[in-house]
Amino acid sequence: MRVLVLRALGLGDLLTAIPALRGLRRAYPDAEITLAAPAWLSDAVDRVEAVDRLLPTEGLAPIDYREPDLAVNLHGRGPRSVDLLRVTGPKRLITHGTHVPWRDDQHEVDRWCRLLARYGIPADPENLHLTPRAVPERAPAKGPVVVHPGASHGARRWPVERFAAVVRAIGSDVVVTGSPGEAGLVRAVASAGAGRVQIGSLGELLDLVAGARAVVCGDTGVAHVATAYGTPSVLLFGPVSPEHWGPRSGPHKVLWRGRTGDTFADEPDPGLLEITVEEVLTALGGVSWPGSVSSARAMSV
Repeated sequence: MRVLVLRALGLGDLLTAIPALRGLRRAYPDAEITLAAPAWLSDAVDRVEAVDRLLPTEGLAPIDYREPDLAVNLHGRGPRSVDLLRVTGPKRLITHGTHVPWRDDQHEVDRWCRLLARYGIPADPENLHLTPRAVPERAPAKGPVVVHPGASHGARRWPVERFAAVVRAIGSDVVVTGSPGEAGLVRAVASAGAGRVQIGSLGELLDLVAGARAVVCGDTGVAHVATAYGTPSVLLFGPVSPEHWGPRSGPHKVLWRGRTGDTFADEPDPGLLEITVEEVLTALGGVSWPGSVSSARAMSV
């Protein structure tokens, strides 16, 4: 049996779809499951055992696949994503529509598990964790604090000077991460006293977060990596609600002002700007990892 799944989005989108992908694997243990997703996600897709093959697909582009036994739309509600899958000529198609209406007010993980369940395929929304390639030791002398200042849109980017203040308060046991396109941002934040910067491959980022003592970042793919590996994190949300995209459980502290805004705006969301450096450091001090920043030190900043 051949199963084609469309999820041609970003890193966080891939990781929130893991329970649905595992549900498909359990339902069809002998099937070849092909995931149509961007090629740059290959290091992450390799770690999802439910997927047999990555079919490089950049966004809503034609899918180079023909006549799957089952096509599954984990991308959106259509019509473009639905049409692209129909063009492949599947014998059966699972997608939102008349049978399963789209609901805005639900967590992204639940959305895709609910879709499959309505087609008779159970998926456990809690089954989203990844196993580190090497089991990390999180003793005080092991594993840095990862600070990731970037985000896909300006609305989700906390100001660079505030990330720098967090780095300055923690000290040299910090690694500041980002993509090659964020090199300037990464170096500006790291100049406040970080031990090093990491602008490398996605696989290197995954391994770094898996072995980190804690992560500080906004609502971005790295937040979902921390969730997948159970790495303690402090997450700065705005303008999207953590009820829809935040961690469902685990050693995570979410900071959010309780209101939504324009996800695609160029400037930081007003609610995000209300989150202070002191709040972030206090939240970091409350995360259960050895040698964490104390509240007293945080409030002295």
